[in-house]
Amino acid sequence: MTIIQLPAAIDPHVHLRDPGGTHKETFLAGTSAALAGGYWCVLDMPNNKPPIADLDVLAAKERAAAEAVCDYGFWWGGTEGNVGLLGEAAWRCVGMKLYMTHTFGPLLVEDPAALAHLFRVWPAYKPIAVHAEGSAMLAAILLGRLYGKRVHICHVSQAWQIAAIRKAKEQEFRVTCEVTPHHLFLTEADAARLGSLGQMRPPLGTREDQQALWDNLDVIDMLATDHAPHTLSEKRSGTPPPGVPGLETALPLMLSAVGEGRLTMEKLADMMHGAPARTFGLKPPPETHVMAETSVRAEIRGSEMQMLCKWTPFEGMAVTARVVETRVRGARAWADGKVHVSSGFGQNVI
Repeated sequence: MTIIQLPAAIDPHVHLRDPGGTHKETFLAGTSAALAGGYWCVLDMPNNKPPIADLDVLAAKERAAAEAVCDYGFWWGGTEGNVGLLGEAAWRCVGMKLYMTHTFGPLLVEDPAALAHLFRVWPAYKPIAVHAEGSAMLAAILLGRLYGKRVHICHVSQAWQIAAIRKAKEQEFRVTCEVTPHHLFLTEADAARLGSLGQMRPPLGTREDQQALWDNLDVIDMLATDHAPHTLSEKRSGTPPPGVPGLETALPLMLSAVGEGRLTMEKLADMMHGAPARTFGLKPPPETHVMAETSVRAEIRGSEMQMLCKWTPFEGMAVTARVVETRVRGARAWADGKVHVSSGFGQNVI
């Protein structure tokens, strides 16, 4: 048995469904899944029903999070109509999320004047994260440059995006980016095999896109699961929503990749802990780490996970690592296949 210790992870991009979608996931279930995956903190995106684009809705989200068992923070959803709320939202949220291309939910902002106004007004001490596929990504990077704001590009998935972000960084643009495990480990060929279970935004790329992500990890700042649980019945319906769960599979997959020599342990620790802490101004609590076994052979099984939806696009995939224990503030939060802390143990990082 080979046991290693790593800093407990931070996921900067999750979609916890509470409130508004608790049949998919509750705060208790989602944060239990986070602990099982080796995370001490998750940052929750705003496209709930209703979206976190109103202060009263944000307050309801904060109340719902009272049952969390890992630490958490919230992203604010920027819209054309809530510019006047940005000042207060900034001190209650880790940053503002802008949906510049269509995805799940009502937060799309495409009007150039509205986007420019949101970039101008948002306080510069907090980042702006963008869902921006295609040329919208270039517009986001340019708007950040024009208005002196830090821009975080969510879920990069294509070779040209990496090339463009590399060029922006070389010219000292204030830009960071993230990659998901599903874009690293799956391709459009898997999407064809998975059917609606492989439907996500952005979609899975070509094998060449996938290889470009691995070849340019020096440009990619962090790993984000884009954890988006839906029920199997929803995913198999005539109108399946985009998104896949990922909190409990990310670390085993990435540690397996370390074992294969695809990245170093140091790079993995920075992608899953150091970079998100630096980028979003998070201060990990003392005595917070994850213990993982790296000499196992196992298959990923959704039925064995903490999440309510009990499925994964990585079903049956072989891994050579598993999370053994997650400690947060010295507490043995996850071990022996179960959560050991009480509902409400998690704290808001803001």
